[in-house]
Amino acid sequence: MKKEYIIPIFVPHLGCPNTCVFCNQTKITGEQKQVTAEDVKNTIEEYLQHFEDKENTVEVAFFGGSFTAIEEEKQIELLEAAFEYVKKGQVESIRISTRPDFINKQILKRLKKYKVKTIELGVQSSNNYVLAKAQRGHTFEDVKKASRLIRLYRFTLGHQMMVGLPESTMLDEINTARDIIKLKPKIVRIYPVLVLKNTKLEEEYNKKEYEPLSITQAVERCKEIADLFNKHNVKIIRIGLQNTEEITDPKNEKSEVVAGPYHPAFRQLVEGRLWYDAIVSKIKQCNTKVKLVEIKAHPEDFNNIIGHKKENMKKLKDLYDVEVILKPDENMKNGKFELTVEKTYDDLLEEARK
Repeated sequence: MKKEYIIPIFVPHLGCPNTCVFCNQTKITGEQKQVTAEDVKNTIEEYLQHFEDKENTVEVAFFGGSFTAIEEEKQIELLEAAFEYVKKGQVESIRISTRPDFINKQILKRLKKYKVKTIELGVQSSNNYVLAKAQRGHTFEDVKKASRLIRLYRFTLGHQMMVGLPESTMLDEINTARDIIKLKPKIVRIYPVLVLKNTKLEEEYNKKEYEPLSITQAVERCKEIADLFNKHNVKIIRIGLQNTEEITDPKNEKSEVVAGPYHPAFRQLVEGRLWYDAIVSKIKQCNTKVKLVEIKAHPEDFNNIIGHKKENMKKLKDLYDVEVILKPDENMKNGKFELTVEKTYDDLLEEARK
């Protein structure tokens, strides 16, 4: 299977008509200056030099800001710079992220012209009250309209949602995931809210008007949401913000994170918890007290099965007194496993009698 290389180009805060309470795009992307066509070309050239397998697919991705809300002349400048490499066969497609209230037929026709393949919408929540509190400047009706148009024009649709927005509950976020699934995106990103410096949310946090989620709370919410997306075959391409020099542990003096559920391996915490729940569910289905089990799975899943810092193995031992043997099987599908009981307490008693 071909691997997809991504060339990220950040356009921080370009085009955004307002500033959301959680947003400081300069710090999220690590970029501060306005991007030019020359910057796009230099970035693409640099990445192309370091890609080892020339047979794999390459995509240029414009992240940050709201691409289709940028003035049309600037959009065309950046798209044309990337499109040169599409025409030369060095890049297969282009991806953009944008706001749902800046999608219409004219915009989509322009994006088609430049071989844009994927459009990611910043949904954040399907609750209009939560969107208003976050000062998003659009409603969920805008998301529905934009999503339908994007699918109608045969783009790959992506959605981004947030967990822990002001006054958003776990039920709000589960309902958001369900509402997103109805709109049939191919890919999603899940971002737990972090309090960043120089944002409205930092002011609210300092005034004790906003309390961020703990890591445990954020993992629990993201786990339930990820489980929903997995069951409906919506591919999750990110859980948590990308770690950078600015987006890092709040204890680090260079960090722009003031508070919130930051963890360098946040996705592993979520996926590890999903695996733990699935394994425990299988064990509970056994009609006897289990002592030792064998789990057969694809080796790529082993880290999540074991859990961050072996957390899953420790919990299975401490809470259920169950030990696990992992057996690699390259033919197993990712995310699937087979559990076999190797030893029960009855076996141990039988051995003791001998």
